[in-house]
Amino acid sequence: MPARTVAKAVLTTLAIVAALYVLYRLRDTAILVGLALFVAVALAPGVAFVQRLHVPRALAILLVYVSLLGGAFALGLVLVPPIVEGVETAVADVPRWAQDIRDSQTLRDYDERYHLTDHIKEQSDKLPGALDNAAGELETVTVGLFQRLFELVTVLVIAFFLLLDGPRWVDALFRRLPLDHERRARSVADEMARVVGGYVVGSIGIAAAAGLFSFLMMKVLGLPFAVPLAVLMAFTALIPLIGSAIGAAPIALVAGLESFPAALIVWIVAFVVYQQIESHVLGPYIYKRTLRLHPVLAIVAVLAGASLMGILGALLAIPIAAMVQILIREYVNLSPPRPDPAPPAPEQA
Repeated sequence: MPARTVAKAVLTTLAIVAALYVLYRLRDTAILVGLALFVAVALAPGVAFVQRLHVPRALAILLVYVSLLGGAFALGLVLVPPIVEGVETAVADVPRWAQDIRDSQTLRDYDERYHLTDHIKEQSDKLPGALDNAAGELETVTVGLFQRLFELVTVLVIAFFLLLDGPRWVDALFRRLPLDHERRARSVADEMARVVGGYVVGSIGIAAAAGLFSFLMMKVLGLPFAVPLAVLMAFTALIPLIGSAIGAAPIALVAGLESFPAALIVWIVAFVVYQQIESHVLGPYIYKRTLRLHPVLAIVAVLAGASLMGILGALLAIPIAAMVQILIREYVNLSPPRPDPAPPAPEQA
């Protein structure tokens, strides 16, 4: 092998290793840029809609930002007071729940076997001290809050400029490609944008449906803490595939403590029915029609994303997997077909 070829291979390998090392060192910045890109792609349809009303693009982006932040602020004003009240009521009701366990014959049998009352009372006695200790950690929490706030502002600022100038950058990049490659690249980019936008809208719809369903069921069953548990259900439902089941567990616990076993059985049956609707109607609409992603690939992507980046990774895993699938499919379509094997030569007589 010529020395020039060996040197080129070694230098290419070193360049790849160096690039991966730099990317690892800048992983926090890369994550913020990736989040900003995701936000920009998700908000692009809304910006385009406002821009069609003859609004300048920069002003359209600002209007979308203000609408989102205003909606979040209004939602907080509506939800935060009931959540705080629910948490305070839950802390006050812990001793009553412990007494209810002693009054129920069925639960008393479990209590005598597993000492549930002793554990609940022990934890309830620790609650005031835990709140005091939490107040002592206020400085750490405040620093972490400001750090997350700074990261949020950074993501929104980067996303603003990506929304403002990104289409022009992408258009200039595509124009440098040959005409047939340019058409394919634009088609792939449009499909990726459709995937991300559809996933965001669909996930918000599923979260809202899960929260509304749990709120109505808790009201029908007369369970306390309907608002905070419904909000928790909505947020956990954003986690693909398993989020609703996670959010249903605290509701089942409250149902069991409030009215065992009637309310618990009704909630479990109702949630199973809702889960079937979500899995066979809402889920396929998002993951199959919008993302065109096989459920097995979706599960693997969620598990991989959760192991790498926790909840954030689980939230972003499915659209990223769908975009990777689009790239792989496009690469396969570009690859030339394998030639048919030559027929065997006829044997000589």
